[in-house]
Amino acid sequence: MARKETAADAANAGRLKQIALTYKMTRKVDKKIGLVLGAVGIGTLAVFLVIGFLLGHPVYLGIFGLLIGLLATAIVFGRRAERAAFGQMEGQPGAAAAVLDNIGRGWTTTPAVAMNRSQDVVHRAVGKAGIVLVAEGNPNRVKSLLAAEKKKMNRIVADVPVHDVIVGSGEGQVELKKLRTTLLKFPRVLTGPQVTATNDRLRAMGDLMSNMPLPKGPIPGRGAGGRSPRMPRG
Repeated sequence: MARKETAADAANAGRLKQIALTYKMTRKVDKKIGLVLGAVGIGTLAVFLVIGFLLGHPVYLGIFGLLIGLLATAIVFGRRAERAAFGQMEGQPGAAAAVLDNIGRGWTTTPAVAMNRSQDVVHRAVGKAGIVLVAEGNPNRVKSLLAAEKKKMNRIVADVPVHDVIVGSGEGQVELKKLRTTLLKFPRVLTGPQVTATNDRLRAMGDLMSNMPLPKGPIPGRGAGGRSPRMPRG
């Protein structure tokens, strides 16, 4: 019994520490977070107290208002913390991959399946909507990356729909904070077993490419110093 209480206390302490850390990180970006949360909590409680006095039940409605106020404060805090996190991640390399990793159950994410010398990158997510290629970088450069990767997907899994998304704030692009919502809005056309089979085929192709043996030593037809060997004279 004591062990269970100790574990529960440790878990609660961990949650409180995490909330405090999240608040500090959010406050660096959102300076008014404290005032907003206070206004939401106190305002909600005040409304229920006024209604309670009018109805003659200030205690009951006051307690109910306190609970609703805490819930409303938690919801507002979560949304503003998420907005602040996306604001800090915006424009950072790999930000899209971080969002894809937290998209939820039923999705498998493979970061950086394609990249060029300018560090433009394409990530891949597989779910019941099919394959989604997510690019981040220069919009003009990533189009060629997306086209090449889409062509490769069509060769490997021709029966699976392939979508492409470019992360950014320009026309035809998807903002980082809306990336998860965008993927979840795609129509679900695959079953669970089909998603598994698609992942297996893509994984097998990836393993095949990574395990492909490379020739060692000097290039055939050249000497150790990189020069073509001289043919003996007759």
